[in-house]
Amino acid sequence: MPPNVSTPDSLATLARVIESRLPQNGGDPDASYVARLLHKGPDAFLKKIGEEATEVVMAAKDADFGGDKSKIVNEVADLWFHCMIALAHYGLTPADVVAELDRRVGTSGLEEKALRKALAREGESK
Repeated sequence: MPPNVSTPDSLATLARVIESRLPQNGGDPDASYVARLLHKGPDAFLKKIGEEATEVVMAAKDADFGGDKSKIVNEVADLWFHCMIALAHYGLTPADVVAELDRRVGTSGLEEKALRKALAREGESK
């Protein structure tokens, strides 16, 4: 396989690198962008997630009018990367997200949404 082709382990490998940058694992904010975001706390990386999500939307809208579709891929990669920083901060991994997606396979999106709303209402009534 060429070196620039991702494998199923690419997210796990990146997750391990991000985890190594956590403050409790010795991440140095002076030497690492990830460690710097983690050192600043959730507001820093959550702000980046919001910015990157907006950039995904803008790239997609541009593509609708003839813009370069590869920009969508670049922006989604940035979004996923920053989401992975949040996952690591909260002790979660991409595998947790994949497991949730696997759980949803075969479930109607409309049914899933209705179930989440029902559970939220149930939680509010307690």
